[in-house]
Amino acid sequence: MKTSAKFREYIWLVNTIRKAGRISFAELQKKWLDTDMSEGVELARSTFNRHKDAIEDIFGIYIECDRRDNQYYIGNEGVLAEDSVQNWMLSTLSVSNDMSESLSLQDRILLESIPSEYGRLGEITEAMKKRVCLSMEYQKYGHTEVKKVTLEPYCIKLFKRRWYVFGRLNDESMEGDNFRIYSFDRIKEIGLTDLHYDLPAGFSAKELFRDYYGILLSHDTEAEHIVVRAHGNERFYVRDLPIHHSQREIGEGEEFADFELRMHATSDFCSHVLSRSNQLQVLEPEWLVKKVKAMLHDALERYE
Repeated sequence: MKTSAKFREYIWLVNTIRKAGRISFAELQKKWLDTDMSEGVELARSTFNRHKDAIEDIFGIYIECDRRDNQYYIGNEGVLAEDSVQNWMLSTLSVSNDMSESLSLQDRILLESIPSEYGRLGEITEAMKKRVCLSMEYQKYGHTEVKKVTLEPYCIKLFKRRWYVFGRLNDESMEGDNFRIYSFDRIKEIGLTDLHYDLPAGFSAKELFRDYYGILLSHDTEAEHIVVRAHGNERFYVRDLPIHHSQREIGEGEEFADFELRMHATSDFCSHVLSRSNQLQVLEPEWLVKKVKAMLHDALERYE
């Protein structure tokens, strides 16, 4: 069996068991025979067990069996949270499989491109695994100067179709905050060095960005209680695609719904509000209301 065919089966197994919650092997067998992949041939128990082991090795997803009723289930469902690597891999491969089965529709399926260079991803993840610094040449937007930096890569984040690497500059001459975040598409040159670094004890990328909307971090503000009002159809979009994991609906009217968040009100959050300016309104805190108003005023002045 080709590797691509195996991956299709792995993804089908995870998605089928996840969707069912709990399922017996007989029920799984019935669903398997309904697929084109089966070609009318039953899934052998030995093949299922090999697939189960491969899924654990590749995705870190455990398919467990409750011996009380012989029902299979995902033993570590938490790893399939929306922002986990496992969920991203599974979703990407699922889409890839669906697309490969729909090549005849390629002129009728429109996708978004990600401008970042994927080659950077391999080099940065290799440096992270080896705990060695990266040597990078980086050019900021609007700048002609290309700066050379040595970075200790801590984590990688995908946001708004762009990849970013967060880390600490390895520069003894610097004082104060030497943590930086760089977008892949502004990196001109990159390579691994022989300089080793130690990741801070207990470092968690998820915790680092937990109270933020996007990729901008701030030491000048505290995470605070924010209330936004979504007008019209926006309230349905915000319910289905939460702005932040802390989001909670606290009230609604005939044509609006109010949501509270707890996060840092950084400029990328403000930009998101502005991008939905006629549908999304900040109600609290007052200082943020004034800031968004000022930004809207500046935007309107450009049209005068």
